[in-house]
Amino acid sequence: MKRMTALFSAALLSAGLMSATAHAQQDPAAAPEQPQAAAPATDFTDEQLEQFAEVSQEIVVISQEYTERLQAAEDEAAQQEVQMEANDKMVEAVEKGGLDVDTFNAIGMAVQQDPELMQRVQEKVES
Repeated sequence: MKRMTALFSAALLSAGLMSATAHAQQDPAAAPEQPQAAAPATDFTDEQLEQFAEVSQEIVVISQEYTERLQAAEDEAAQQEVQMEANDKMVEAVEKGGLDVDTFNAIGMAVQQDPELMQRVQEKVES
């Protein structure tokens, strides 16, 4: 279930990258400051960031599709089944995109905390 939470977080992050990056860059006070010691590694290659950008777009589509199905699920068992299926699809998309889940999640966390890295990924999304 940890993998699912991380991937859904990444999906939400990806959606935010595509719609709210400009706003976040214009209003740096909107993001809470993180202590330097807690900052994740940001030494990702351009290739990894490109892969992250491409996979993020797929994750957003998968997330939207499965969010609708999750809301339509009739009971907890059905919801759990939808979540597991969504998780599998997201993991498949990440791996097919050339990344492992840990690297994808690490980039996602780093992007949330590093506006410069977010800008680099946004540029990959737009190109």
